[in-house]
Amino acid sequence: MDHDDFILRMEQICKRFPGVQALDNVTFRVARGEIHALVGENGAGKSTLMKILTGAIPRDSGQIILRGQEIEIDSPGRAQQLGISMIHQELALIPYLNVGQNIYLGREPGGPLPGLINWPQLYSQAREQLARLNMDLDPLTAVADLPIAQQQMVEVAKALSFNADIIVMDEPTSALTERETETLFEVMRTLKAQGVTIIFISHRLEEVFEVADRVTVLRDGRLIGVAPISEVSMDDVVRMMVGRELGEMYPKQEVSRQDVVLRVRGLTRGNDLRGVSLELHRGEILGIAGLVGAGRTPLARALFGIDPVERGEIWVDGQPARINSPHAAIRLGLGFVPEDRKEQGLFLGMAVRENITIGILDRFSVLGFPRFRELDRLAESYVRQLDIRTPSLRQRMRNLSGGNQQKVVIARWLTLHPKVLILDEPTRGIDVGAKAEIHALMNRLAGEGVGIIMISSELPEILGISDRILVMRQGQIVGEFSRQEATQDAIMLCAAGGKGNAN
Repeated sequence: MDHDDFILRMEQICKRFPGVQALDNVTFRVARGEIHALVGENGAGKSTLMKILTGAIPRDSGQIILRGQEIEIDSPGRAQQLGISMIHQELALIPYLNVGQNIYLGREPGGPLPGLINWPQLYSQAREQLARLNMDLDPLTAVADLPIAQQQMVEVAKALSFNADIIVMDEPTSALTERETETLFEVMRTLKAQGVTIIFISHRLEEVFEVADRVTVLRDGRLIGVAPISEVSMDDVVRMMVGRELGEMYPKQEVSRQDVVLRVRGLTRGNDLRGVSLELHRGEILGIAGLVGAGRTPLARALFGIDPVERGEIWVDGQPARINSPHAAIRLGLGFVPEDRKEQGLFLGMAVRENITIGILDRFSVLGFPRFRELDRLAESYVRQLDIRTPSLRQRMRNLSGGNQQKVVIARWLTLHPKVLILDEPTRGIDVGAKAEIHALMNRLAGEGVGIIMISSELPEILGISDRILVMRQGQIVGEFSRQEATQDAIMLCAAGGKGNAN
């Protein structure tokens, strides 16, 4: 393409943080009216590049050329004035305000008297923005009453209300169902037809190949390649992202069935769990599949003692177990890695060492004073074992990539030597290289005799890594599949209400 074809050119962008060259002479060019995917492993520099584009942080050097003019973007407000908006993975809406108020928050049209708001005009304008997205949504509806997919459409409408012709979407499908994702893609295609440029950041490469026109790949802060989607394969993109042959994405090791470590009978909690029964064997990876709302996370939380159950029985190692708190679950040898690692699994303001060792501080303390040298040695051993990439044990957790954060959460449980490890969406929001490493770690733990329950919304992951698969629907187990008989179609049919192999 000629330079004139690009609405945006970021040329030779450099950015350094203490101890890290986040961007090293990166050039990123986007054409008008295209959906351009920006991909790379966590830590590749995608977020840093987009923060520079949207004015959240300054660049050290390089040029930004927008619509043929070199510009400075020194604040998010300046980016919006220039027609650049970003929709973050964590939506920035105010739940108790309605749709129209959220779209025009802080920019409400004035009324007939100073200090008054012209509400009819505000809601009329909000309807116009929603109509651009083919959304028949009442702007008077409270955002809190909307499903997450519609909240995301409100964010898109808000971006358009700034007259944005460049919209950055950061992992927009991470919390969406398959149907909601397809609706979002239709909206993206509609905006593209209207001349809007979309920069699409996603770890789900199948989505990139479905909706994007071109792809730019970053690795370790450098530009690795740019290509039309029609001219590359998924394997090509993965190779560029990780800098090596990834090999088997799901390196499953076959295990012989051992004795039962966890037995559950008739677990019931309202409509979330309705008489759930299951068995987990030592060294087994038991996959739990199902649609959103099927009861998978409530099952994990009940097993770990977070949410009380109304009735049901649990045995651990053949002994009846009363699990009425996480402390009781830990004492019995259970560990739980929650879906939202940042909110529920990590102490983001604390260092790597503290996050790994916090569960065993009492064992490494004398008169209440931690033995830091021994804690350092232990934490360092897990950093090596799990290949946690961190400049030091003192690094704050919030500065690690998603994949490394997930490894730290798992390392914390490994210090407690669990018999059972419950993993809720263990690879959500992490890149393909880190996913393969997490899968290999799960295989290793299973080989050491740990029983693993894995909840995942990614069917290829469920099929690829599980020894056995249970399917949930409406709080019940409705199907069971061996590794050999499971297929994507069979699991989806069972999850959606068709026939399964329920025992």
